[in-house]
Amino acid sequence: MKNLVLILISILFFAACSSKQQPKTIYIVRHAEKQLDGNDPELSIAGNARARKLAQILADQKITHVFSTDYKRTRLTAAPTANEAGVEIKVYDPKNQDALVEQLRSIEGNVLVVGHSNTVSKLANKFVDIAEPYMDLAETEYNFIYVIQLRSNGIKVSRKVYKDF
Repeated sequence: MKNLVLILISILFFAACSSKQQPKTIYIVRHAEKQLDGNDPELSIAGNARARKLAQILADQKITHVFSTDYKRTRLTAAPTANEAGVEIKVYDPKNQDALVEQLRSIEGNVLVVGHSNTVSKLANKFVDIAEPYMDLAETEYNFIYVIQLRSNGIKVSRKVYKDF
């Protein structure tokens, strides 16, 4: 009987110590409008304006992490938000989204992730139970913000446009 009580106490202790999903919101965006020249172009005038608008939208969201692929256009899109939040931009590999998802689930705080037309929808889909609800963005689509809310009672994924904020 004494052993059974010790076992039950141990189980309760370890269950209480296990890590639970901390509530957070992950914002996923495609890089802003880019210049049309070169393999690694910078942002256009419109793209710089969109990057500043994104920082305004997220200014009150307590962003604690900012992730970007290793391209000028994604880093320049992320920079105003990272500067506003006082955090460094962390580079991720868009070809290894499973590792990124694992990292996003494990860190604390709200997050911005900047990617590409063919990666942001796939990343958002990693948090959705049904198969591929979001298609890749067209080459001309820059206006979407995927909002992933991780809460103790589940995950909510929505796709909004900048004007919704």
